[in-house]
Amino acid sequence: MKPLFSLLLFLCSMNLFSQATISGKVSDHKGKPVEGANVFIEGAYDGATSDVNGDFSFTTSEKGNQILVITFLSFETQKVSIVIENYKPQTIKLKESVNTLDAVVISAGTFKAGDNSKAAALKPLDIVTTAGAAGDIIGALQTLPGAQIVGESGRLFVRGGESDETQTYVDGIRVAQPYNATANNIPTRGRFSPFLFSGMTFSTGGYSAEFGDALSSVLLLNTINEVDNEQSNFSFMTVGLGASNVQKWKKSSLSVNLSYINLEPYQKVVKQNVDWVKPYQSMSGETVFRQGFNNGLFKFYAAFDYTTFNLNQKNVNFSEPINVDTQNNNFYTNASYKGNFGAGWGIHGGISFGYSQNKNEIDRSNLKNRENASHMKLKLTKKFSDRVHLAFGGDYFITDFDENYNDITLGEFKDGYYNNITAVYVETDIFFSKKLAAKVGLRALNSSYINESSIEPRISLAYKTSKNGQVSLAYGDFHQNPVQNYLKFNSDFNYEKTSHYILNYMYAVNGRTLRAEAFYKDYSDLVKYDTYTPLFNSNYNNNGYGYAKGLDVFWRDNKTVKHLDYWISYSYIDSKRDYKNYETSVTPSFVANHTLSVVTKYWIEDWKSQLSITNSFATGRPYDNPNETAFMNAKAKDYNSLSMSWAYLLSPQKILYFSISNVLGRDNIFGYDYALSPDSDGVYQRQAITQPADRFFFIGFFWTISKDKSKNQLDNL
Repeated sequence: MKPLFSLLLFLCSMNLFSQATISGKVSDHKGKPVEGANVFIEGAYDGATSDVNGDFSFTTSEKGNQILVITFLSFETQKVSIVIENYKPQTIKLKESVNTLDAVVISAGTFKAGDNSKAAALKPLDIVTTAGAAGDIIGALQTLPGAQIVGESGRLFVRGGESDETQTYVDGIRVAQPYNATANNIPTRGRFSPFLFSGMTFSTGGYSAEFGDALSSVLLLNTINEVDNEQSNFSFMTVGLGASNVQKWKKSSLSVNLSYINLEPYQKVVKQNVDWVKPYQSMSGETVFRQGFNNGLFKFYAAFDYTTFNLNQKNVNFSEPINVDTQNNNFYTNASYKGNFGAGWGIHGGISFGYSQNKNEIDRSNLKNRENASHMKLKLTKKFSDRVHLAFGGDYFITDFDENYNDITLGEFKDGYYNNITAVYVETDIFFSKKLAAKVGLRALNSSYINESSIEPRISLAYKTSKNGQVSLAYGDFHQNPVQNYLKFNSDFNYEKTSHYILNYMYAVNGRTLRAEAFYKDYSDLVKYDTYTPLFNSNYNNNGYGYAKGLDVFWRDNKTVKHLDYWISYSYIDSKRDYKNYETSVTPSFVANHTLSVVTKYWIEDWKSQLSITNSFATGRPYDNPNETAFMNAKAKDYNSLSMSWAYLLSPQKILYFSISNVLGRDNIFGYDYALSPDSDGVYQRQAITQPADRFFFIGFFWTISKDKSKNQLDNL
């Protein structure tokens, strides 16, 4: 028995002697001790936790080359290669994690909307609950700083740029025809219903190298990734009818929206400032199919609309009104896939096709045009670490446009063009620390029709100045093909170009957000021509130039007063251009020097109602009065519009909704059209460009049917 006991004692002693001690200290990047850090040998059970002084010590029976792992919340995991037999105590410094909620974000020039956005300015709900926006995405965006109010257009004008300087994307794939059909000086709407979108990024400048062919802005719309449950929605409105349905399966879902709009009954009751022969009518629909996979998500999106209207428009150059009869067919579809593969790799690819056909009969003239547009996209991402992310990819755009104009006096004219744009880009996000980050990118593109190439550098920096505040800087070069009205007549162009310089400050805490942004844009190579409007025989060149500079301020608060959510946005802009047929460098007719919007939303618990009030103001925009010597020297009166809406919850799934735009009936004038030649007294006569109606009234009843008896459309009103 004694020999056996001695043998066991010897073996235990040998085991103790074979164990090594691993010890040291854990500190942060400033040298302060980190208490509670986990320190262990990878793949083994041996380890310890650092004490109040950051010290750790444990024994291990492992041998040879090993990996020592150190982890602690809000710090990056550190892995150190060691040799057990040669190990000596050491101090291990941890780096702050850049994935924490209070880490820096690059936000210069960008407003994001979505539940997961750290820099959110507008939530998806805001798109359709803003009084005066009338459920239009563009209408809601016009309450943000940087967007101009151009009431006779309805399109998105950003920081001294025209509406065609903004590109729209759905799930990362471009939309070539984002607006509904309209007539001259009659405002249009965006084609897309906000009900199918979960997030939005509105860039007012300095945007990512992933996007191009836009001098001013990009608008990114992201469809819902996953639906909560099955339901049906029905809408009964003073302007038409709507219906939607959502079906959900294990890994897939389908959403469908249908809408019929007919303004004739409404316009028989409410006086209009437009002589409608056949008021606006449209039939439209959208659908999104989603299929989930283990490592990704496939989406198929499709939208169509058919629009028709007929009106008589006064023209200062003619004694009788001009009749405009319009029909538009539009179809857009895209398919996209976004997922992950391998070690830290991601992929995003897709393809789109858009078709638009317009038939316009203008008195004795007939104008028809057709556009086919496609976009193919492939983007790859690689996450090398929490601090370095790489993205690269390419785009291929195809545009096929043709137009046929038949005039009873002048005869028939055919125009059009076919263009391919090829683009490649690379971009990296570098997080130097939780407080400092950079985005550096390069985009190269070539346009086959104008036979031009360009290279565009982009860079953004962001520095966190405090727990809740940060400063961002951005610079970028941006090129764009001349617009359709020029390309259909001529191909001898260069790219139009602008450079963006942006300084941004953002402060966000506890439901309150402050954004202040100064910007400067330098335009060059803008298109000029020598006729009243672009014509087939105009002389074109790229000698135009201009600038835009200013300050945007945004404040939002939904915490100070219970149930009250409000935001205030202000923009100052100083912009001049010499382009088109301008005689000299002046402020363009679509630019207001000062714009102010105040939006409030208040939930009244006792009445189960939401009240929304929006007031939009803009100083008068310039226009050219040929009766004066100076070019573009006159200014229209200031714009002001007060709008209100009321959503009343009749029952958990039934809502009654009222909305009035321009409650006070202000006669807003956007400018004047002048005669091409003077009258017998040598005076150029004019007519005002005004609103189609003094006010817009809307009443709707919205009914939801679902298994969840409390589900309703209040989030969409």
